[in-house]
Amino acid sequence: MSPSDILGKLRSFISFLLFFFLLSILGIIKGSVIGPIAFAIIVFGNSAVIIGLWSAHVVWTYYCVARTNKLGLVFKVVVLMLLPLPVLLWPIVGIVGSLLSGIGYGFFSPLLATFQAVGEVDSVSHKIHHCFIDGCWSTIQRSCMVVQDVTDFCFHSYFSFMDELRENLPPLEKPIDIRLSLLPCCLLVIMVGMPFDMALITCIAIWKSPYMLFIGWKRLLEDLVGRKGPFLETECVPFAALAIILWPLVVVGAVLAAIIVSLFLALYSGVVLHQEDSVKMGFAYIVAVVSLFDEYVNDLLYLREGSCFPRPIYRRNTSHAIERKNLGGGGGDDDFKAQNSKHALQQNRSGKWGIQQYRPMQVWDWLFKSCEVNGRILLRDSLISIRDVEEYIVKGNCKILGIKLPAWSLLQCLLTSAKSNSDGLVISDDVVLTRMNGPKDRVFEWFIGPLLIIKEQLKNLKLEETEETCLKELVMRYKNELPEEWDTTAFPSHDNVRRAQLQALIRRLQGIVASMSRIPTFRRRFRNLIKVLYIEALQDGPSTGHITEHREKGSVQSKKGNVDELINKC
Repeated sequence: MSPSDILGKLRSFISFLLFFFLLSILGIIKGSVIGPIAFAIIVFGNSAVIIGLWSAHVVWTYYCVARTNKLGLVFKVVVLMLLPLPVLLWPIVGIVGSLLSGIGYGFFSPLLATFQAVGEVDSVSHKIHHCFIDGCWSTIQRSCMVVQDVTDFCFHSYFSFMDELRENLPPLEKPIDIRLSLLPCCLLVIMVGMPFDMALITCIAIWKSPYMLFIGWKRLLEDLVGRKGPFLETECVPFAALAIILWPLVVVGAVLAAIIVSLFLALYSGVVLHQEDSVKMGFAYIVAVVSLFDEYVNDLLYLREGSCFPRPIYRRNTSHAIERKNLGGGGGDDDFKAQNSKHALQQNRSGKWGIQQYRPMQVWDWLFKSCEVNGRILLRDSLISIRDVEEYIVKGNCKILGIKLPAWSLLQCLLTSAKSNSDGLVISDDVVLTRMNGPKDRVFEWFIGPLLIIKEQLKNLKLEETEETCLKELVMRYKNELPEEWDTTAFPSHDNVRRAQLQALIRRLQGIVASMSRIPTFRRRFRNLIKVLYIEALQDGPSTGHITEHREKGSVQSKKGNVDELINKC
């Protein structure tokens, strides 16, 4: 390399440092100005909601726990005695969390937006403009969204969870209860398990911490050289570089977290003993959980398969073959294939090739886009009406839109996926969501896993074209609780077993959507979607055939004048 090349690279490096320094100063100034506003909105808004609804939460929690038949008498008394602790901690945790999130989001959001503006715009004048503007008003808007999401959680999701607690038990399900005769044995197992598990898990965490330190540094440096992972986006490079410096603190935090987790793992031995009604199984869990933790750490750090610690069987309904497979020995060809596939998956995950990983927000965006498109179709086909839309805007609890519209959209996706013979869910013409490329977020795994099972069940049923067409209408018009409900419909099959299977799938889809609706962002985004459908329906006029019921109440133009009034009620 010639001296001129060295001087050129040195000049570029100095220019980059100067440019980064100026952007940092601008971002800090923006964060200092916008941060207090966002902080005030989040802290005061969330605190007002939490404190304002706290008394209602306390009363309703005690009422639902006292009235539920899902808990046995002894367990219900224990829960009622322990409820004051979480009830008193909830406002403190909520307000402290709002303080921390207000400080972090209010300051860092404008700072990151300043760096992000450099890479998104081509023109130099536009870059300068966006460096000053980006992250200011958007941070304030999103702070209001945070307060709105917290309000939805406190006012809708929480009461929905409590109402589910008051539902009747299925006929064959027994209430959860504590057998007093097993309490001494549970305490004995816990007293033995706590020092044993905490000591061994702490030793494993400390022993593996150097591996975590050097493997983490190696991965971060490889990403830095190859501009991958956290170094992919230009605006994230300085902060990802900071992660290299602070990585030892992450390792220390992981060791401390392992020590804390070991306490709860030891306490769970009492639960295992109670569930299996066996002291032997409780002690077996104490030994097995050390092996489970060691294997989890090995998988996390891409070390050797399995664990050197013994793993006795601690569940009666677990077969010996599964346990041997978990131990990593004597499983034959199946074990070898499973280990090879797992190793290949880890290579893909670590090398970041061959698999495009979809983020939770991408899947979330697809769901609402699908609901918007299918909402227009249902309005066109008169399966939902303007009155349903208005009822949701005013009351916010219309089951036809809030539950059945997303369920109808998911059913469309499942039917398409079942006919395509794909391994996952066909969410668009060129995107197939599978377990390998799906989000690794635990919440999304809870929803995607059951959908994949339902897709396979639909595939095995081999629905005809007429059955699919009729099924889409039955999802919207009927409760789908009894096979006899479809006697007056045009459903082509008269097989009651087949009808019951399809109705069970529909009810499960609606249950999945009901669980989704408890996620705070769901209600906010679904309300915005319904507003769009409502305005478009009024603009289309009576020619679409789905607003004729309003002719007696006035013209479409007069209805348009009340759009803002209805939307403001939301």
